[in-house]
Amino acid sequence: MAKKRKGASAEKLSDAIVKGMQEKKATDIVVMDLRKIKNSVADFFVICSGNSDKQLDAISDSIDAEVFKALKENPWHTEGKNNKEWMLLDYIDVVAHVFRKDKREFYALERLWGDADIREID
Repeated sequence: MAKKRKGASAEKLSDAIVKGMQEKKATDIVVMDLRKIKNSVADFFVICSGNSDKQLDAISDSIDAEVFKALKENPWHTEGKNNKEWMLLDYIDVVAHVFRKDKREFYALERLWGDADIREID
């Protein structure tokens, strides 16, 4: 059985993640709605790009702070803080992906989960 978190709705959580990304000028932000995809690992992926190690750290910290400020939630799991290529903040129903631009193209999550409803954020 899939793990479910208690707390705010996945939509509110993804909105807080987007706000955290925008605070640090992340680029190419997309929200992927995976709820209609069978066996998906989360309800939403929120993906963005950054240009430098410092910006990736800043975006990740901003997401963490914004989600806690708005919803009093911490990530269940984080990865990639050391390699600075692809950081992941897992809130169970919503997973935030913070990529360095070249790595995002390499992993191509938007193509991998091509059946998702994808909303681009300006």
